[in-house]
Amino acid sequence: MSLTGKTLFITGASRGIGQAIAERCARDGANIVIAAKTDQPHPKLAGTIYTAAEAVEKAGGKALPLVCDIRDEASVDAAVAKTVETFGSIDIVVNNASAIFPMPTKDTPIKRWDLMHQVNARGTFLVTQKCLPYLEKSENPHIMALSPPLDMREQWFAPHVAYTSAKYGMSLCILGWAGEFKGKIAANAIWPRTAVATAAIANVLAGEEAFKNCRKPDILAETAYRVLTKPAAEFTGNFLIDDSFLVSEGVTDLDQFAVDPSQELLPDFFVPEEPKAPAGVKIMSIDPSH
Repeated sequence: MSLTGKTLFITGASRGIGQAIAERCARDGANIVIAAKTDQPHPKLAGTIYTAAEAVEKAGGKALPLVCDIRDEASVDAAVAKTVETFGSIDIVVNNASAIFPMPTKDTPIKRWDLMHQVNARGTFLVTQKCLPYLEKSENPHIMALSPPLDMREQWFAPHVAYTSAKYGMSLCILGWAGEFKGKIAANAIWPRTAVATAAIANVLAGEEAFKNCRKPDILAETAYRVLTKPAAEFTGNFLIDDSFLVSEGVTDLDQFAVDPSQELLPDFFVPEEPKAPAGVKIMSIDPSH
């Protein structure tokens, strides 16, 4: 299937993974709604909704940059209304926007708990709910979240209860929607096996020096594109690890996605031991409790 003429509502698409997904889908001639908060340049975060829109149109798509705070119902209502006014429909929702603060309980201010749950779990639910009437009219509707597989072991919760519960909230939405809309609207989640070179790595986790041990956002963009072009009535309820899924799709050159193919890759949060990394992928060994 192609995404030609399809309308995608992508949250947090002003930079990073969201923008990469937008550009990949734009290559089919899709309509891309860039729903994010950044409309003015930020000193620590490259990109705005307008620079992302330029990249989308350069890639071959039509762009609609919208200032949207997914924590605010009125803001989401306005963005959805503008989308439908402009493009006439919504075929795909990509819940990419996310807040991260992976710290122990004693070091997590309650405002950080609130932010992560408002953006991650609540925002995912709110955006999808508001887009639902239009998804129900689409020929091949998809809901996607950038969220991890549900693995209810202590090792994923103990280091950062607040962050884990917020991200798993997104995944629980996908699990529920896969059943609620089975046969009608696809609901799938994708997640990186390794760290991805984004602002979160540079500003929150390890600094830009760690980029050499990361993959590019392109790996998730390609993963998303291949999921979103599958039949919605059949391909649903999946929690996919990017590289394993791409290998199953016949993509064997994973080095193309590495910032530096000679380096070992940092593991991301929440990736279970199974499925194993594809052959040839070198993952650093790190204690998941730290």
